[in-house]
Amino acid sequence: MIQQSAPAAPASSATAGDVPAVLPRVALVGVHGFGESHLANLARLDDAGALHLVAVADPTPPEKGTLAGSVAVFNTLDQLLAAGPVPDVVILATPIQTHAPLVLAALAAGADVYVEKPPVASMAQFQEVLAAAESAGRLVQVGFQSLGSLALPEIRNTIESGDIGEVLGLSATGMWLRTRSYFKRSRWAGKRSLDGIDVVDGVATNALAHAVATALNMAGAHTVADVASVETDLYRANDTQSDDTSVIRVRTAAGTTLLCALTLCAPEQQRPSVTVHGTRGDITFFYTEDELVITTADGERRETFGRTDLLENLLAARTAGTPLLSALPDAGAFMCVLEAIRTAPAPREIDTGHVSWEGDGDDAHPVVQGIAALIERATKAQATFAELGVPWVSSLPPVRTFDLAGHPVADYQDGSSIRAVSSPRPYLHPVRTLAGTVVTDHQPLDHVWHLGVGVALQDVDGVNFWGGRTYTRAAGEYVWRPDHGSIVRAGGPSPGEPSAAEGELTENLAWNGPDGAPILTEQRTWTWAAVGPSAWRLTLDFALSPSGNQPVSLGSPGSNGRVGGGYGGFFWRLPECSGASVWTPAGVGESAVHGSVTPWLAWSGGFTGGTLDGGTRTGAVRDGAATLVFVAAAGSTDPWFVRVDGYAGVGQSLAWDAPVIAEPGVPVRRSVTVLIADGILGTEDIETLINTQGDSS
Repeated sequence: MIQQSAPAAPASSATAGDVPAVLPRVALVGVHGFGESHLANLARLDDAGALHLVAVADPTPPEKGTLAGSVAVFNTLDQLLAAGPVPDVVILATPIQTHAPLVLAALAAGADVYVEKPPVASMAQFQEVLAAAESAGRLVQVGFQSLGSLALPEIRNTIESGDIGEVLGLSATGMWLRTRSYFKRSRWAGKRSLDGIDVVDGVATNALAHAVATALNMAGAHTVADVASVETDLYRANDTQSDDTSVIRVRTAAGTTLLCALTLCAPEQQRPSVTVHGTRGDITFFYTEDELVITTADGERRETFGRTDLLENLLAARTAGTPLLSALPDAGAFMCVLEAIRTAPAPREIDTGHVSWEGDGDDAHPVVQGIAALIERATKAQATFAELGVPWVSSLPPVRTFDLAGHPVADYQDGSSIRAVSSPRPYLHPVRTLAGTVVTDHQPLDHVWHLGVGVALQDVDGVNFWGGRTYTRAAGEYVWRPDHGSIVRAGGPSPGEPSAAEGELTENLAWNGPDGAPILTEQRTWTWAAVGPSAWRLTLDFALSPSGNQPVSLGSPGSNGRVGGGYGGFFWRLPECSGASVWTPAGVGESAVHGSVTPWLAWSGGFTGGTLDGGTRTGAVRDGAATLVFVAAAGSTDPWFVRVDGYAGVGQSLAWDAPVIAEPGVPVRRSVTVLIADGILGTEDIETLINTQGDSS
């Protein structure tokens, strides 16, 4: 570790002043680890006549013959500076916790500084160093090398040109693997603090920090003021203090959402990337190779760009006033992320049942099971692992749990954490059988806007309350539009308050457009009750009324011309199901029941999403046989919407092939009951259950 100390005799007879001060005089502090890359770059630039390497400092000097005889060798930066004259530029490639004191010392001596990432280990240190640089009138470049990529201006131009449409958000993906030896390379590796001093090592702050910094740059977030909020979801599979598998969600002051999903526990090393998601296409930047992939309806374009060396950029800034590509003030957004991680609770250990180890001894590395799919799902949904309900996470607390005789059968979520383009809204998930089998899914990879059990419509006077793309008659296809609304509670007692009625939840909800203006009001009531030792009943009643004095059209893709796509209203997204069977009194199979109008529809199979015991997902995932019976209200003419192939879902279409008009003072009312039973039921069992115990009337 490089430490400051009182001046002492240098470790070689050369001094930092032996070279004429014609070219910039550069010193390197820290010659091992990434310092070796700096040495190679310095040798290249020295040979090119761009600078003179005059000195290095490291407690473990480089091997003899590594440096030219004119290069002075010291043990510490203090010794180097005391030997004089002060170098023009000091490069710091030292442990994270040493950055702040070393930068301050170099600035105080009158040098410009190139400091490796992360620049410092806390926001307080950042503000101190920033003030010192401004006071001294010196330059500080931060070693986020990817910010020198010539691809970044091309990305900005592509966004501004509108080639990918409106920006929906950004995601950064990093899947690396690190062995035990990686965390044994130094005392500070894998530490949040060392001897009471902040280190903040971790997947987002060090190993894959370039992914975070590059993504922030692409999102237009540079300074502290550019960041509105940072949320962290931190985990670890290694025996360390720091996180190695995490989600970081940043919301910029401009309203852009950036989701970083990163791990050091992948089965194999993959190229990290940052993607800008647009309404008409995507831009993916593989920053380690400066490769840009632009995908639109017109096809795919790939191009590899060059890169400006950050040290050369710093030298040009000193003489020609060239702007720094990775200036210290522009690391403020990254420091907001680091500070959020530094002050977050310690990362939660991933249960060993979800981790496998590959390799032996110090070459062994952990693999979090299914991590690639989880990271893809998180970035697509802009959701944390906790929000996705991943088995090994600290689950998102529900607003209320529906309980039957000590059995938690459903969790009510208000939808406030759902991304805007998924149309945030209240929903139930997970819903469980009495034995604990989970029979709902939410934010699945195939349709991240599907949310458990609830009410959703894709066309309410042109506003999308379903999420995702919108099907329009004019386009004849699904298109992204800035048309997403949200459904929120509109006053009254909170669903989670102790006064909430047992077995019943009634809410007044507002359906608000993209501008926040109300379009509909809804009164929604959930009721639930046991109907036997292995089955329970869930009933949903809702009434939709215009918020103003004008009629409101309630439509669907089906009413907008998509044949068979009349989904909207009540919808139940099921999880993966083996041996799925779906039937009604009149037919069997998806093609027979989809679009039919019958008193009831049944779904049975083995649900592979695992079981829950007392609200905690078990480590071992196993099939749970269950049957769901969807019972229409008496006199209902709404067709069933059913999907078995592709994904599993059941709904009751409110606007199958024509819109329904909600008139002022005349609410559109709907009711449906679902019987949730353990085991596989037959038609006779179902009719008995409906007639004797589960009659929705």
